[in-house]
Amino acid sequence: MKLYHGNILRMLMWLLMLVGGAVLSIYFDLRYFGDLFRSILFHIITFILGFLLLRLVMRASRNTGRYLAKKGRKGELPRLQTNKLVTDGIYGCMRHPMHLGLLFFPWAVALLLGSPFFILILAPLEMLLMVLLIKLVEEKEAGRKFGQTYHQYKQNVPFFSFKKDCLKLLFGKETL
Repeated sequence: MKLYHGNILRMLMWLLMLVGGAVLSIYFDLRYFGDLFRSILFHIITFILGFLLLRLVMRASRNTGRYLAKKGRKGELPRLQTNKLVTDGIYGCMRHPMHLGLLFFPWAVALLLGSPFFILILAPLEMLLMVLLIKLVEEKEAGRKFGQTYHQYKQNVPFFSFKKDCLKLLFGKETL
């Protein structure tokens, strides 16, 4: 499997955020949230919520990934790369639907771990960092890659959309 170096860096960043976040959070949980962190009921509730949220994240990733693989690739490309701008389907609703789904991944992991510090502080900060990276890195890369076509698309389609129909396409059971 051939991977683009940018994808490897992104995967390493994800790993650092999740593993580093878990370790740091457990330290702060034991120090400041000890009673809550040791509560079995809290862990049961957060685990169930985390599992449900993780299912939604995976569904969004699957739906958008399959759609991009079908519509955004022409010819031989490294895995996870596209060379064709997709502007229909869920990509007609928002420019970054996969990122919107993946945005909740740190929170799902935090809930699965049952870490109050991760849930309340670190996951929201990681989510904010992800939005900044999408805005500052992904948007610029897409602009360089697809040129004026992307800039026109950017003017007509929002970054994210929380309209019911768009969210149904993103998180729906059926693939796009």
